[in-house]
Amino acid sequence: MSIVAIVGRPNVGKSTLFNRLTESKRAIVDETAGVTRDRHYGKSLWNGKEFSVVDTGGYVVNSDDVFEEQIRKQVLIAIAEADLIIMLVDVTTGITDMDSAVAEILRKTEKKVILVVNKVDNNMQINDAYEFYNLGLGDYFMISSMNGSGTGELLDHVAANLEEDTAETDEELPKIAVVGRPNVGKSSIINAFIGEERNIVTDVAGTTRDSINTRFNKFGHDFILIDTAGLRKKGKVSEDLEFYSVLRAIRSIEYSDVCVLMIDATRGVEAQDMNIYNIINRNRKGVVVCVNKWDLIEKDTHTAKEFERDIRERFAPFTDFPILFTSVPDKQRILKVLEMSMKVYENKTRKVPTSKLNEVMQEAIENYHPPAVKGKFIKIKFVTQLPSTTPSFAFFCNLPQYVKEPYRRYLENQIRKNWDFSGVPIRVFMRKK
Repeated sequence: MSIVAIVGRPNVGKSTLFNRLTESKRAIVDETAGVTRDRHYGKSLWNGKEFSVVDTGGYVVNSDDVFEEQIRKQVLIAIAEADLIIMLVDVTTGITDMDSAVAEILRKTEKKVILVVNKVDNNMQINDAYEFYNLGLGDYFMISSMNGSGTGELLDHVAANLEEDTAETDEELPKIAVVGRPNVGKSSIINAFIGEERNIVTDVAGTTRDSINTRFNKFGHDFILIDTAGLRKKGKVSEDLEFYSVLRAIRSIEYSDVCVLMIDATRGVEAQDMNIYNIINRNRKGVVVCVNKWDLIEKDTHTAKEFERDIRERFAPFTDFPILFTSVPDKQRILKVLEMSMKVYENKTRKVPTSKLNEVMQEAIENYHPPAVKGKFIKIKFVTQLPSTTPSFAFFCNLPQYVKEPYRRYLENQIRKNWDFSGVPIRVFMRKK
């Protein structure tokens, strides 16, 4: 699929334009400069052509700021991988030194560059746009990404300059979200997966603010990787930006099929880890627990077993999920995380034939009948797997209202004993026959 990158200095409206072109609200928009830090991908469909749109952080020169140095690197990568580049400038400020610096880079590229003057909200500002000819990028488009004026003509021009694409859609691909508290190494592990610095990594907690999607197609796997902002306790979410980041992280969990929950080995299981796990469980997503920074703690022969036992005790009653101990700098068990995530996805989509299900479960029911209630005996006659996105089983009986939670758990355990549903929550329904 063709890639269109939106570049420019900070606070010219790149994320607002990204949201309008992709008809979404996926990129965070705020008046604070430097909100977008990573490359952020979305899709746009115009005149029958579908293409990827990349939102980048604002390009800054001669800065000592750790984020701005990383943002500059991200912008250059986006320019390198794009088929077409939109340079966005702000009519209200005119040409700045940073605009000139970006234009100088773009004049050296052989790729198609479209100059777009943003925030042209009235006819008075049309004359102000003429000075942007001085950037040496030729004719420009005048738009207001806030209210959408001029974006139709811009999209016509973009679509006309993109080659036809016949690539397969990734909507049906498995979606794996990497989630956890801030600064546990989510972006680092994704960069290790894909073998490039796609997501910004610093020692400052909260570097990632948006949820970043990456297509992973290596080692026989093909799926979408989602890096999310770290989830903090509500009391610690003070900035508006961070509040939106947390919402996006939660939305990414809802959007995903499997979540890799990362835990910091140096800090152990904390209350916020359990809160994130509960969000995953509540949304009935597959889960792989990844204990990261394993290289930073002192270990003996029992350390891993004790850590694993503590996790399962804290996350009970659902404890049937894989736990892996990783180290990103040492590349320790990194690929195992991907393999296990895909295994959990297979388990989540597993369908058990009704005949086999009845054969096994009727024997289990015969071995341990539901307890009688008020002198009435419960008889389970039939079981089937429901056509749902998560494994769900309906047991048909004469008195479904009398089947208590302990017996439901027994039925779930019998299902898990006979079929591999590791990492996936199971729902058991009792229905009137």
